[in-house]
Amino acid sequence: VVWRVIGGSTSPIALLASRRTLEPLWRTIQLAVLVSASTAVLGTGLAWLTTRTDIPLRRFWRIVVPLPLVYPSFVGAAAFISGLTPGGIVNDLAGGLGIDLSIRLHGLTGAWLVLTLFTYPYVYLPVAARLTALRGAFEENARLLGDGPGRVFARVVLPQVWSSIAAGSLLVFLYTVSDFGAVHLMRFETLTQTIFRTRLFDRDRSFALALVLLVLALLVVAAERTVARAGQRRGARLDVVGERRALVVPLGGWTAPALAATTSVVGVALVAPAVSLADWGLFGLLRARRDGAPLRLDWNDVLGPTWNTVWISVVTALVAVAVVLPVAYLLARHRSRLGEVVNAVVVAGFAIPGLVVALSLVFWTMHASPFEFLIGSMPVLVFAYVVHFGAQAMRTAQVAVGTVPLRMDDAARLLGAGRLRRLTTVDLPLMAPGLAAGAGLVMLSTMKELPATLLASPIGFQTLATQIWNTYEALFLPETAILALVLLGISAALTWLLVVRHSEHLR
Repeated sequence: VVWRVIGGSTSPIALLASRRTLEPLWRTIQLAVLVSASTAVLGTGLAWLTTRTDIPLRRFWRIVVPLPLVYPSFVGAAAFISGLTPGGIVNDLAGGLGIDLSIRLHGLTGAWLVLTLFTYPYVYLPVAARLTALRGAFEENARLLGDGPGRVFARVVLPQVWSSIAAGSLLVFLYTVSDFGAVHLMRFETLTQTIFRTRLFDRDRSFALALVLLVLALLVVAAERTVARAGQRRGARLDVVGERRALVVPLGGWTAPALAATTSVVGVALVAPAVSLADWGLFGLLRARRDGAPLRLDWNDVLGPTWNTVWISVVTALVAVAVVLPVAYLLARHRSRLGEVVNAVVVAGFAIPGLVVALSLVFWTMHASPFEFLIGSMPVLVFAYVVHFGAQAMRTAQVAVGTVPLRMDDAARLLGAGRLRRLTTVDLPLMAPGLAAGAGLVMLSTMKELPATLLASPIGFQTLATQIWNTYEALFLPETAILALVLLGISAALTWLLVVRHSEHLR
């Protein structure tokens, strides 16, 4: 990206300082700040209600509250828009009650609402885990000194979870500045949308904006790492004090409002989009059977992208694990400086938006003669995925390597087993669960990735994400809904198996 900006026909300073660069940058930061702030409040509030109060059905809420993670942002945005359009379920229900409902979600408000509803679990999960781990000694002492529940929360609980709130909010900030699908559907022009729109006719500006987005993303990651290290130091000091279990606060008269608020969030963020999609999908199937109006896709249009989505995700996951496993060995077994450098590069790849990764790879394959044969090829797409999502497998790979006792390797060596034999018969079987979890996370992210797939995939190669995008852009809402429900089914299964089921707040 830097090479392309410096080597362009327009002055880099003029490009970066122009109004057409600064305006989308300001809109991107504005949206990211608003979404981060709202998810911090929403995620923290829900975490406290479901872990530290006596709200009815507490374990049920712990399971369902983080489930909006299954929605790619563009699918959620499409579900809300289609539900509110004429023929959508919300519009029809309002019309049946005699209410003229003409809500149009667009612009900053629409983008903020959609991204808040589908990203608050990034704050909820770490905060809920931290609240579950806190001991009650400090809170009991504060109560004995006369502090009420609100004052105890503000003075005792909040300082102990602030690092989790900050880390989750920064992750939401990074997600927001990288998002393409939701802001495009809401017609709110941020950096990602401008990059995608100008990539063909104004490449100098497109790469200049990509550079701005890259720097912004890396600054956010640096801030997140700083907050995480501070949180680890503070957590180490606090956790050694007190052995009492976390206190449960009785809600009393606030039970009904708390239950209503939690139900409303889950209903709007999880149930409503699914109902909207199911309504449109059922409408298309009934229309085809009753009126003879065929759907504009057949089963091959569903099975083909589904198969492509599954196999490209599996290949990406296997390649990602194969790439990061040697680095994990260097870090866990040898404390290698080389391993630390490569690890930093892998983690930085996760910070780079998928749109920027794909744009850069397309540039190199088109302008570097040794790579011209890779133009529009599957290896480029897999490489883009691995660069962007490899960090998700890195941490689990390090943990997996750490689970193998050194004494077992030593025993195998004494029995005459060579390095390869020890790897295949001792190390890999013990590391398999951890490596599988990392591979699953990469699979889940690959299935939902849209901008990198749109830019780097071979001509004619369709995944569920791109097929959903294309059918929605063509205004084929029933077809979009059917494809989206297939993707959500796969995503929900993986999210439950890999993220929610093993979350610390459920233990």
